[in-house]
Amino acid sequence: MQDLIQEMNKIRQELNQAIHILKKRGQDKAKAEHDYRVALAKEILIQRDAGQPVTIISDICRGDKAIAKLKLERDIANTLYETALEKIRISKMELNILDNQLRSEWKSPD
Repeated sequence: MQDLIQEMNKIRQELNQAIHILKKRGQDKAKAEHDYRVALAKEILIQRDAGQPVTIISDICRGDKAIAKLKLERDIANTLYETALEKIRISKMELNILDNQLRSEWKSPD
């Protein structure tokens, strides 16, 4: 039973750490989205001023190397955020399993 309690404490610590990581990654995700949208909007305005046909501006802007790099960074930030979120979900499941095992051992007569 002591092993289960130790394992639960370890997972709780990992869960707390994952929550802190999620916060940081959430902030990074929001900043990456902001940077991408601002740069894209600027490039769209530049292309409009240059007389580019409206129907192709979106494709041209998204194909710009700097804009594409910002979109990549945004997508990476999103993936890292989702990974941290999944770690939290898994840790909660593991805690639940260990809690059920602990309750089972607690109730079972020796």
